[in-house]
Amino acid sequence: MSDLKDLIDLNIGDFTSNIIAEYIWVGGSGTDIRSKARTLPGPVTSATELPKWNYDGSSTGQAPGKDSEVILYPQAIFRDPFRKGNNILVICDCYTPAGVPIPTNKRAAAAAIFNNPEVEKEETWYGLEQEYTLLQKNVNWPLGWPVGGYPGPQGPYYCGIGADKAWGREIVDAHYKACLYAGIQISGINGEVMPGQWEFQVGPSVGIAAADELWAARYILERITEMAGVVLSLDPKPIEGDWNGAGCHTNYSTKTMRAPGGYKVIKEAIEKLGRRHKEHIAAYGEGNERRLTDTEKDGKGYFEDRRPASNMDPYVVTGMIAETTLLLK
Repeated sequence: MSDLKDLIDLNIGDFTSNIIAEYIWVGGSGTDIRSKARTLPGPVTSATELPKWNYDGSSTGQAPGKDSEVILYPQAIFRDPFRKGNNILVICDCYTPAGVPIPTNKRAAAAAIFNNPEVEKEETWYGLEQEYTLLQKNVNWPLGWPVGGYPGPQGPYYCGIGADKAWGREIVDAHYKACLYAGIQISGINGEVMPGQWEFQVGPSVGIAAADELWAARYILERITEMAGVVLSLDPKPIEGDWNGAGCHTNYSTKTMRAPGGYKVIKEAIEKLGRRHKEHIAAYGEGNERRLTDTEKDGKGYFEDRRPASNMDPYVVTGMIAETTLLLK
């Protein structure tokens, strides 16, 4: 008799040409991830091959009960590390039946920016540093911490090893490999300053693909924490007091910035960002000084915007940086 794991690990490709597509979208809070699955008749190589789908937006805080239908538009696909085979994860954005982006659809506005010829020709690269905290289920307290108490002071935990310094490494490594399997440009992981806090990096990825990949990576991470009985938190300040917060530092460059003499262009871009500081802060968090030491030495490269919080919407942040630096005069 088969047990549950045997059934979960079934390779349906041995018996049918059908595949399972997991449609994924951002819910009404702007940070929650929703998904549901459907059967498709065969392997898919592009999101353009996929049918649109619908869901009840009144159940996700995205539509009123009297007019609740929301339409999912497939935008990006990834290999499914959970079902494996030809099965896929599908990143979608959300529209009314009339084809109008719903208010929580931040991808549509970002796509309009990245499809602008002035932005396209600059081949914008992003590297996104996603910090997050693993919490013990039901107690809302970091993994490895004594319930209601505190571990030793910060210092030994950043990139630390050992049973008294690193908690949740199995989850982190599982996520790393799952993202590589999925086709996400995940470039690394590390333990963070606060115990129970970790980071992964996505990129360099071009344009809106960086945001699609970060949402897919977040989805995979939350699925893995679900399996492990641990809660994922993207709260920028999960523990009050003198404990490290969590951000999503955003590294950015354009084709011109990466060319000789690009440092001048980088400084001009940062001046533009400064002129829209209030708008950027309102969209993605508290400010931090930008770091430019290596870029100045090489005379070209990229800059890092350290302001975005860990729960930022990557569509908003990547699109806003491109718009400010390339489209505003």
